[in-house]
Amino acid sequence: MTRLRSVRRDLYAALTAALLVTAAILVGRYVYTYDDLIVGWPPLLGRWDPHLGPGTPAAVLVAVAVVAYGPSVAARLPWRALPPAAWGASMAWIWSLALIDGWRQGIAVRLTTPNEYLTVIDRWHDIPATLRDFTAHILIHSPDNWPAHVAGHPPAATLTFVLLDRIGLGGGAWAGVWCITLGSAGCVAVLVTIRALAGEHLARRAAPFLVLAPAAVWLGTSADAYFAAVAAWAVALLALAVTGRSLWWAAGSGLLFGLTCFLSYGLTLFAVIAAAVLLLGRRGVRQRPVLFVPLLAGAAVVPVAFTAAGFDWWEAYHLLVTRYYEGAAAVRPYEYWVWANLACTVLITGLATAPGLRRTGGVLLRWRTAAAPPETLRLAFLVAAALLALLAADLSGMSKAETERIWLPFALWLLPSCAFLPRPRAWLAAQAVLPLLLNHLVATGW
Repeated sequence: MTRLRSVRRDLYAALTAALLVTAAILVGRYVYTYDDLIVGWPPLLGRWDPHLGPGTPAAVLVAVAVVAYGPSVAARLPWRALPPAAWGASMAWIWSLALIDGWRQGIAVRLTTPNEYLTVIDRWHDIPATLRDFTAHILIHSPDNWPAHVAGHPPAATLTFVLLDRIGLGGGAWAGVWCITLGSAGCVAVLVTIRALAGEHLARRAAPFLVLAPAAVWLGTSADAYFAAVAAWAVALLALAVTGRSLWWAAGSGLLFGLTCFLSYGLTLFAVIAAAVLLLGRRGVRQRPVLFVPLLAGAAVVPVAFTAAGFDWWEAYHLLVTRYYEGAAAVRPYEYWVWANLACTVLITGLATAPGLRRTGGVLLRWRTAAAPPETLRLAFLVAAALLALLAADLSGMSKAETERIWLPFALWLLPSCAFLPRPRAWLAAQAVLPLLLNHLVATGW
């Protein structure tokens, strides 16, 4: 009877999430206008466009395979084989969904639109001079102002594509391949973290949900997929460091955390998730406090390099805030987006994550009674930290719309809550149907 009641509550949570999305769609379409929200299919940036494409059969095949065999394969496969298998399956899922729009529209031109990074490659002939002059072009009314995404991120984001161009991997197609390849590796980093902090059993249960993430719709050829992977691996290496594997992991984690902050201003909120990892690994931290030396040394590398080159992160951030409210943010209503952003989160994490988060909350509420196994409590704490970071981003007002892309780094860390769900195949099926419908019915912005 208790189990039946719990399943019923899971369904209520999923229904509540579905109603939130429905409300965001109806309010966005019938209360506000396009000029208010500046998105074509609220709450998503996109437009209604039912279509099929060359990726359709592959996407359906991958979905069916993961739903049917994902839980059993994840449970039985040797651990050494599971992370590469998850990476391959995630890549197949992202590629097939992207190719529903065809090679050109789905991959090759996504990062070449006027607001994207590749449009300014020819302005980076002298990299040191461009870094010194970067902040002079952030504001809309500044001379030769940067496009929206370039101005909205620290220069490491654009510099990545500049360096790809320098080594002969220029153009939208190679940029898309870069983002998909790295973005799909983010799920592996989450698996590594869960195993290190909460045990292999929960990592295996989470694996199919990380592979079949609805976020794959936007992990395909969005630069935020690349940012998500860098941030995820920063956390994963930190988890390995605090569980006593090697001080080299601490140095690598610090290096990636430093890079994360110079890829996206908003990802400084990953400090919340990093703090959770340090708390969960506090025994290892107490035994080896020296790990803070390589961690902090690694974290200093990227900031010192960019500062020495003449880029001032704090000045750029303050200019970005001004630029943000010079553009669409000045129009987009906070009172809509503060909750419609959460509807976007449902769409990138899936309906299964709602009951997963419900169960996460239940685990945390029972921690004083010791009713929950310690591994379960540790995973719940990690997921709660990610949710806290996401909510902080939401309340800040610096993410009004487009969070289906911007919040990809946080979404990866909410998906492991699905490890708490019974009957994973049913929930995986719900996870698969959502992105298939979205990518076939809506022409998304990314």
